[in-house]
Amino acid sequence: MDNKERMVILVQQAKLGDAHSFAELYNMFYQDLYKTALYILGNPLDAENIVSDTVLDAYAGISKLKDERAFKAWLFKILSNKCNRMLKEYVRRREMQSQTPVEDMAETLATSGNAMEQVENKTLIQQAFSVLSEEERRIVTLTIYGEYDSGEIAREMNLNRNTVRSKYSRALAKMRNHLSSGQSGQV
Repeated sequence: MDNKERMVILVQQAKLGDAHSFAELYNMFYQDLYKTALYILGNPLDAENIVSDTVLDAYAGISKLKDERAFKAWLFKILSNKCNRMLKEYVRRREMQSQTPVEDMAETLATSGNAMEQVENKTLIQQAFSVLSEEERRIVTLTIYGEYDSGEIAREMNLNRNTVRSKYSRALAKMRNHLSSGQSGQV
């Protein structure tokens, strides 16, 4: 029995209330969920919290899932929605912090050392990700972190397989262009 068949059986059992089956599903997808959340958010603690919230919501709503084969896509959609909400919270916090005195910001920068460079790189990638439409972000996330192929994404999003491939390619090109133009403008 392959992993997809095993997943379908576990989902069917979890829908009937079998907590052990859901726990096994959690173990199957935890690493991918965490890596995706960490990449999008850039904060290990927030990534762990988002994954926990995702799993709790999935457990509470699994009985409503109509197609057991769509479990992974459904799970990643929950995660994606939660990450998007958290990113909006980051922006809100950043706007609040931008109102702090310049001296406080200078002190923070001076004490953060090499971590600042990592934050800048992650910020560049997040900015490049932000130029994508919601649909493009979802396709890129499902492809890279969910390890979906274009056929699986096409079924999940009700698109043609070739459309998914071209949207993925255009999304990556948009991100490359954004990074190129952003880096060339920096000193």
